[in-house]
Amino acid sequence: MSDEASVTNVQEENRLVAQRREKLSAIRSEGVAFPNKFRRNALAGDLRDTYKDASKESLLEAGHQVSVAGRIMLNRGAFMELQDMSGRIQLYVNRKVLPKEQLKAIKTWDLGDIVGVKGTVHRSGKGDLYVDMTSARLLTKSLRPLPEKHKGLTDTEMRYRQRYVDLITSEQSREVFLTRSKIVDGIRAYFRKQDFMEVETPMLQVIPGGATARPFVTHHNALAIDMYLRIAPELYLKRVVVGGFERVFEINRNFRNEGLSTRHNPEFTMLEFYQAYADYNDMMDHTEAMLKALADDVMGKTTFEYQGQTINFGKPFARMSVFESILRFNPDLDAADIDNRESACQVAETLDIEVKGTWGLGKIQIEIFEKTVERRLLNPTFITDYPTEVSPLSRRNDENPFVTERFEFFVAGREIANGFSELNDPEDQAERFRQQVAEKDAGDDEAMHFDADYINALEYGLPPTAGEGIGIDRLVMLFTDAPSIRDVLLFPHMRPQA
Repeated sequence: MSDEASVTNVQEENRLVAQRREKLSAIRSEGVAFPNKFRRNALAGDLRDTYKDASKESLLEAGHQVSVAGRIMLNRGAFMELQDMSGRIQLYVNRKVLPKEQLKAIKTWDLGDIVGVKGTVHRSGKGDLYVDMTSARLLTKSLRPLPEKHKGLTDTEMRYRQRYVDLITSEQSREVFLTRSKIVDGIRAYFRKQDFMEVETPMLQVIPGGATARPFVTHHNALAIDMYLRIAPELYLKRVVVGGFERVFEINRNFRNEGLSTRHNPEFTMLEFYQAYADYNDMMDHTEAMLKALADDVMGKTTFEYQGQTINFGKPFARMSVFESILRFNPDLDAADIDNRESACQVAETLDIEVKGTWGLGKIQIEIFEKTVERRLLNPTFITDYPTEVSPLSRRNDENPFVTERFEFFVAGREIANGFSELNDPEDQAERFRQQVAEKDAGDDEAMHFDADYINALEYGLPPTAGEGIGIDRLVMLFTDAPSIRDVLLFPHMRPQA
C-alpha cells in the first residue's frame, strides 16, 4: 500500500471514529451509556443445534422466547447478524412490534456494536433461523470500525498486534484457539487417567536450571537478589518426585532470552511430566499413546495434513538412535566416518560446520544430525541415545556410557518433545554441573549453573525416574496446520511500534 493510500485510510478511519464518538455522546446525554442489566439465556450455536430440525410452521406455533446478546457483524436493514462466543444468528428488525424509540436507536447502530435483544425464534422461507426482535438495547458502543467483512485483518502483523480484532473477524483464528484449549484439556485428561498429579513450581528461580538456555534476569526488591524467569521446571519437578509424589505433571510457561522465528517465541508453553520406576521407553510409550488419543479426540482422525505433508499418527512411530539416523539419511557415510572425533571433524568440515576446540565427538555428531537429518524427519519419529556430552541431566546408558537414555520426538521436520531416563546419581550429576560451569566460564551463555540444592535433593534419593517435556505451542501448530508459532499464540511478542 502506498503512503498516500495509507494516509487516506487513516483519515477515513478517524472520520468514522469521530462519528461514533458523537453517537456515544448523544447516548450519554440520555442516560446510562454502558448498561449491565441485560441477561441472555441462549447462545447462537445452542439455538441452531436445538432447532436444527424444527420447521418454519412448528417454530411459528411454538413461539419460543429467547434473549441473545453479542456483536453486530452484518446489517442489511431488516436483518442483522449477531455473533457471540458460539457463532452467529440472524436478527429480524420487526417494525410492527418494536417500540418507536428502539427503532430509532437501532438506526444508529454500527457494525461492531454489542447489543442485547429479546424475541421469538423463527425460520425464514429460505430456511435460515432468526430471532424476531420484540425488544432491543445497545450494551456497548464500538468506537472503531471493523475491517471489511470479507477480508478481515489481511495484514499479518496487525493480526498479531491486534489479536482482539482478528478474533472478532476471523472464524479460522477462533478455531485455532478453541483447538488449543481442547488439546490442553485432552493432555490433562490423559495424565489423570494415568494417575499423574498436576503440580505447580516456581516461575521465579534463584538458579535457572533444567535446560541449556539464556535466561531473562529480573530483581526481587524484598529479597534484594537477582532472580531468573524459569527456562524449565524440570529440577523442581524432580524434587517433588524425591518428596514421594511419584507421578507428576505441569503445564507451564517457560521463558528463554533467545531469538524469534516461526518455531521460537521467548515465552512458550510446555508440558513436563515425570514418572518414578520408569525409563525413557515408558516416556515414548506415553507420548505415542497420548498423541494418538489427542488426534482422535480433538481432530476426529489420526491422519491429517500439515503444510502439504501428510502426517499419520495411526501407524507405530519410528524409533532410531542419533547414530543410526545420521547413517540412514547420509548414505554416503559409514559408521567409521562418525565414530571418532578426527573423522567426524572431517565430515563436519564438508558440511560447513565450524567445529570448536572444546567440542567432543558427541557434540560434533549432534551438529551433523541437526544439519542433515532433523528437517527430513517428516513422519512421527523418536530419535534416541543422545551423546552424554550434550545431555547433562540424562542417565548414561549402562552398556554404552558414551550415550544417554534420551530421545527427542520429531514430526514435520521439527522437534516436539524431549525426554530421558533421569540421572539420579548425585555424584555424577555434580560432576556434570561442574562441566557446565566450566563451559559457562569459557563464554557459553546457555550452559547450566551449579545447583547445590538440587544435588542436596538427589542425595536424599531420587528413585529410578523418567521424564519428558513437550512443546504445546508446536503441538498446536501441527494440529491446526499453522505455519508460524505466532499463529497459535494469542499475543505473540512483537517489537513495539513507533
